[in-house]
Amino acid sequence: MSKNGHDHGESRTNLISVEGRRRLQEEYDYLWEDERPRIVREVSDAAAEGDRSENASYIYGRKRLREIDGRLKFLGGRLKALKVALPPARPLSVSFGCWVTFEDEEGEERCYQLVGPDEFDVTAGRISIDSPVGVALLGKKVDDEVVIRRPAGDLQVTILAIR
Repeated sequence: MSKNGHDHGESRTNLISVEGRRRLQEEYDYLWEDERPRIVREVSDAAAEGDRSENASYIYGRKRLREIDGRLKFLGGRLKALKVALPPARPLSVSFGCWVTFEDEEGEERCYQLVGPDEFDVTAGRISIDSPVGVALLGKKVDDEVVIRRPAGDLQVTILAIR
């Protein structure tokens, strides 16, 4: 997904956690109820000042409104398409919402939660189930050896725990 929230044709899983769904809804509500009306007022005030062609506030405000409207359209579509999924209570294999601990060839351990593409945050340990790592781990069990295909080269890991 690009920075502005548009996907460029890649297939996306329509699963999201309860928390992820809440965050998207809060962003949508904030943009619709607070940010957009404030920018509309600023644009209206700037337009009333006269020459719009040289009015930086007016030009910036119009640009910001287009960005907000684009994001609202994207979020509205995603919120309709997404299905909230709960992770299994006692997962036997890697699935949506699970935390997976694995070890690479050098003995370095990593732990990630598999989430939907709308809520991944690698720095917080949440990776998309649509990512190369997520795809490689899905369906695997503890002690399975998994090859993760990456642009930097294949990485062989062993699954240590699923919770």
